[in-house]
Amino acid sequence: MTQTKVVTIGLGYIGLPTSALIAGNGIGVYGVDISQHVVDTINAGKIHIVEPDLDKAVSSAVEKGFLKAGTTPVSADTYLIVVPTPFKGNFEPDISYVQAATEGIIPLLKEGDLYIIESTSPVGTTEKMRDLIFSKRPELIDNFFLAYCPERVLPGNVMHELVHNDRVIGGVDEASTKKAMTFYAQFVKGALHSTNARTAEMCKLTENASRDSQIAFANELSLICDKADINVWELIKLANKHPRVNILQPGCGVGGHCIAVDPYFLTADFPMESRMIAQARETNNYKSFWCADKIREARKKFKLKNNREPKIALMGLAFKPNIDDLRESPAKYIVQRVLQDANDEEYFIVEPNIKEHNIFKLTDYKEAVEKADIIAFLVAHDEFKEIIITEEDKLLLDFCGINKI
Repeated sequence: MTQTKVVTIGLGYIGLPTSALIAGNGIGVYGVDISQHVVDTINAGKIHIVEPDLDKAVSSAVEKGFLKAGTTPVSADTYLIVVPTPFKGNFEPDISYVQAATEGIIPLLKEGDLYIIESTSPVGTTEKMRDLIFSKRPELIDNFFLAYCPERVLPGNVMHELVHNDRVIGGVDEASTKKAMTFYAQFVKGALHSTNARTAEMCKLTENASRDSQIAFANELSLICDKADINVWELIKLANKHPRVNILQPGCGVGGHCIAVDPYFLTADFPMESRMIAQARETNNYKSFWCADKIREARKKFKLKNNREPKIALMGLAFKPNIDDLRESPAKYIVQRVLQDANDEEYFIVEPNIKEHNIFKLTDYKEAVEKADIIAFLVAHDEFKEIIITEEDKLLLDFCGINKI
């Protein structure tokens, strides 16, 4: 392999595409992951996640010797931290993965190196890691660079957006910001916006809390419209004809590793100041609960009317259309909740983007639609939009706008 210039810690949905992009620009990258399976898969030139064009990028980078993976870090000039930052307890942010990744590279650091966190983090995390590093390696003070640069990509279009989206880059000091800007300029064509680390951290949280609040408005509208016997899809379409109105589409909740998680980083640290953000989170969580109850209610009505248990198709497990990512998925929660009090009903659980699931037995979507009495659309996958249902006796529950006007 060519000389390692960059070490990425974490080879998941962001870490692997980022590693492949950097390596594709002729820069030696060593990716680190705790999973031996992930490491072996990448070193074979293959991928363990679903993302368009990622397979070609990884295969090419590995074949040319610019990308290699391992379970322990090696010496480099730049270190990217791209590990999960989940929440714990009462929705409190957990930065233990960031800290563990940082502690793992401290012995390797040398003067002039660049350390960047890309993981979504509470405000002040980069400075905490700076203090941790300098407490153990005080000789690096004044000649070591630390910055924060959040990813802002859309699953399903990651390889394009990593290159073309603008990036916000904030260092712990001006020299660090400049060093990080120079690094990203090697492979990002979007504009690079400089700031400080705290603002960059807050920017990421703000973007996703804003999105969560906008979706909450749409989801709340859907609850009102259901009670008022109004088609919410038609309503939003008409309201958006106003030149200054742009309402998003409702769904069965909000999922994923960003929007469903990041607002809690604000509500945990600023509880009194983030009450609207907290309420938006509650609304989006409640929508999943509401959808599950709608399915259970339909199940009871069917049994009373037909004197038998219905066959039910639950369409979709991913947190958004056309991807295989089930993290924080409201659809998965709905399926789990519906199955909690299942009796003798027959269920067909559908997710066309994954081959198998460790808990749910998956069914082909065409077979599920054909056999089911009740069809609940949870995720607007493209395959579902092509379904034509002619049987009038089938009950459709559309929570994601499959049949929207």
